[in-house]
Amino acid sequence: MTKTKHTKVLIIGSGPAGYTAGVYASRAMLDPILVQGMEPGGQLTTTTEVENWPGEIEIQGPELMQKMEAHARATGTEIVSDIITSLDLSKRPFTAQGDSGTTYTADAVILATGARAKWLGLPSEEKFKGFGVSACATCDGFFYRGQEICVVGGGNTAVEEALFLTRFASKVTLIHRRDALRAEKVLQERLLKNPKIEPLWFHVVEEILGTEDPKGVTGVRVKHVQTGAEKVIPCKGVFIAIGHAPASELVKGQLETHMGGYVVTGPDSTETSIPGVYAAGDLTDWKFRQAVTSAGMGCMAALEAEHFLAEQG
Repeated sequence: MTKTKHTKVLIIGSGPAGYTAGVYASRAMLDPILVQGMEPGGQLTTTTEVENWPGEIEIQGPELMQKMEAHARATGTEIVSDIITSLDLSKRPFTAQGDSGTTYTADAVILATGARAKWLGLPSEEKFKGFGVSACATCDGFFYRGQEICVVGGGNTAVEEALFLTRFASKVTLIHRRDALRAEKVLQERLLKNPKIEPLWFHVVEEILGTEDPKGVTGVRVKHVQTGAEKVIPCKGVFIAIGHAPASELVKGQLETHMGGYVVTGPDSTETSIPGVYAAGDLTDWKFRQAVTSAGMGCMAALEAEHFLAEQG
């Protein structure tokens, strides 16, 4: 049986941005409903050690998200295990349809659906995610001090990650399917001048190699795209840096987006192109993509929603 639930603030997404928005919206007495989505907790639930969350010297990603969820619940956020399949932002109250059959109506909406790292799609890549395979150098680079690692990609993301990883690694091999990078020229110059980085042109990753006990990466098998010749590159970590895809399917054609789907927000704001709709976290942040910055934007979105609703009376 279908039912309708109304709320002053509907939060869509349950990563650091969503849960923080829930805490602040609840403290503002807005009785928010938070719909968790397909991956409750977001990208951090696939991360192991988190060492850059303020106040926690080290914490497991899933544990951190459990704590944030519990905090949001304790402040009064109604957390719903559902997936929003469609969202109508053409008029207020805004209307969202849940996969459960529930229809949600809201006076304001906070979008915190995040972004997903693009992956190669290899079975071996999936096998070693969190055990030597990562898509976030700033999250996991610290664990590879003095080790040889590989970065896959050729755009800004790949070059920035390779340069960042030289702070820890003894050697970084950049694997790219072409013989020229797509990154900005200044980044290319920095990479090519760095003695720790060795580009491997015209190659693609065929398989990530590793051990079972303990589980970990030992190297990558690569193939030359022109000759078909294969070889193994020894390494302890593989960073996939072929970009991120913002989870903005719900608002396609409704909100202003840029750079491949990231939602555009106002300067120093989480306001979108539709009044009463706010975007926070990796859905709008193509640059930093950190848990702490996402949480900060979740706070901003809730405060801005509170002000908007107060102005509406």
